[in-house]
Amino acid sequence: MKFLYEDPKQWFDYELAKAIEKKAIEPTAMSLATVSEEGFPQVRVVLFKGWRNSGLSFFTNYRSPKGLSLILHKKACLNFFWPELAIQIRIQGEVKALSESDSDEYFATRPRLSQIGAWASSQSQALSSRDEFDNKVSYYEKEFINQPVTRPPHWGGFTLLPINFEFWFGQEGRLHERYYFSRKTSQDTLWSKTFLYP
Repeated sequence: MKFLYEDPKQWFDYELAKAIEKKAIEPTAMSLATVSEEGFPQVRVVLFKGWRNSGLSFFTNYRSPKGLSLILHKKACLNFFWPELAIQIRIQGEVKALSESDSDEYFATRPRLSQIGAWASSQSQALSSRDEFDNKVSYYEKEFINQPVTRPPHWGGFTLLPINFEFWFGQEGRLHERYYFSRKTSQDTLWSKTFLYP
């Protein structure tokens, strides 16, 4: 066993590129774990949207349960799993909101219907019927007819600044290989490295 890279970010980028090359299903999909105000863990899948400000970025509705949890606790865990490659990468870290300009820049690249949906959806709130949502979509389509859709103020990005990485490589007989990187804060430049039992 040996560490392929001294820097876990480089190793992550290498494995992600491999997952994309091998056509893994949704290679940028990652499970995002947060803790609610009541202390309950919550997990859902979001899409990795690249490194920004030294962290892994993703976007959401700030008023959603995940948005509120991230704003409250400012900590989270991400997990990438590519079963086709028997690779899993878990990343814990500190969370910060991206700047308005970063959020605007990404929002402008989204498909128009997704942009409209960001305005129309009160994400995770109770909905009386599908018609209620469809009517809101129609309303915002008219609001932005013949003009670009601007980013809603309640929608934007976060970045997770890693504190630790765990690389898991599946092996026959469940004799897996696990490589662990850690540092005290997201500002430290030196990583400690440890092999873990399966």
